[in-house]
Amino acid sequence: MLDRRELLWAGLAAAAAAAFAPRQARAASSRIDVLLEEPIGAITADLYGHFVEHLGGVVYDGVWVGEGSKVPNEGGIRRALVEHMRRLPRGAIRWPGGCFADSYDWRDGVGPRTSRPTRPNFWIDERGMQKRPDGPAKHEPNQFGTNEFLRFCRQVGAPPYLAANLRSLPAPNFQQWVEYCNAPASGSTLGTQRAAAGDREPFGVR
Repeated sequence: MLDRRELLWAGLAAAAAAAFAPRQARAASSRIDVLLEEPIGAITADLYGHFVEHLGGVVYDGVWVGEGSKVPNEGGIRRALVEHMRRLPRGAIRWPGGCFADSYDWRDGVGPRTSRPTRPNFWIDERGMQKRPDGPAKHEPNQFGTNEFLRFCRQVGAPPYLAANLRSLPAPNFQQWVEYCNAPASGSTLGTQRAAAGDREPFGVR
């Protein structure tokens, strides 16, 4: 039984020999070996996960129903969804998009929800959107922002994956977003801002 290094060198030698062999000989002597039981390595859990984007009813009336909803919730997050996701294999949850991330400014989704701005959604000019009623599908109310998303991840027990807007915002903006998430409550202005929103302990976003 060849080990991995011997197998690699044997494969390279065979490929070199095949390159200089006559065409008929190459066709007659070709073979493929499939090694079913040979492990290659562990697959990172970050490869598999979940995707949460502000599209249709994924966030509003999906993940987020609001604290005052008749739908059972924990801090505005749909309880049934959290319970179902806890049964799934642990995987990162990516947010806020997709296409939506290309126009998202994380600062719109922090601070008191009553003072957060409403913005036109990334795809508001698409032909199909013109027939849809007004609401979160057309105009993003930013009621589900950074703190809400990271609380959702904590409830589920899944690591967060922040999708940065590098299309319309400069890179330092993303660095400040990470600072908002991870700085000590008294260690920076952004950390203090996060603590004022009810999350004194850093989120520990990677």
